[in-house]
Amino acid sequence: MSVLSGWLRAWLAYLWSGWGAVASLLLLTAAWQIGADRLGPLLLPAPLDTLATLGGWVADGSLWPELAVTARRALLGFALALAAGSLLGVLAGLSMGTAMLARPLVTVMLGMPPIAWLVLALLWFGAGDGTPVFTVFVATLPVVFGGALQGARTLDAPLADMARAFRLPWAMRWREVALPHLLSYLFPAWITALGVAWKVTVMAELLASADGVGAALATARSHLDTSAALAWVVAVLAALLALEYLLLEPVKRMFEGWRQAEPAAGGSMP
Repeated sequence: MSVLSGWLRAWLAYLWSGWGAVASLLLLTAAWQIGADRLGPLLLPAPLDTLATLGGWVADGSLWPELAVTARRALLGFALALAAGSLLGVLAGLSMGTAMLARPLVTVMLGMPPIAWLVLALLWFGAGDGTPVFTVFVATLPVVFGGALQGARTLDAPLADMARAFRLPWAMRWREVALPHLLSYLFPAWITALGVAWKVTVMAELLASADGVGAALATARSHLDTSAALAWVVAVLAALLALEYLLLEPVKRMFEGWRQAEPAAGGSMP
């Protein structure tokens, strides 16, 4: 119950502080409208026209099946990368030698273009769900792994030694000392990986699938339907923003509440 109430308080506080995000979205919409007025509906349909197209899909129910397929693939690959990358990154960060060996591998995987992984996945898995899920996994794994590795390498050793000196239980040392520090590195990596997961999934579907948002974008491209293409882009971005700002960010704020005390503590020092 305390975790639920803490998450609810963090979520409400985050909504209250979200006026800056709303303002930036409004500015983006205004710039979009200006561009539409200058370029014309063939090149850049107006925001209201795009929203009308999106609203029609919502009304007839054609939006949700394609969005659900893309979300399933993106979230499955993301979840696999989150679990494997977080665990392996923390374990590698506990040893200096392992961390040094892992860094070049992370660099290589980060430098590998997702399109190259997609080609390999097509050869290995064909045109099913395996191709986008695998591509998302390998594209997001180094991001999560690098965040977990950095978090484990920067654990405050004196603070951990003090916790052991006071003979705090292992579970309390983990919950009160190690976990908040690790999460301060993991959450930014997870949020970045989530955005990469959606982009890579849509790209994989565009080139290798018969369903999902990417396949719908390919259809819109073949029909030269710019309004439909923009509507699918807006749908994907709205789903991504909902996941990030309504789920991950409030959870991050709940676990990082200890950071709010740092400025006050620092200001009391001479």
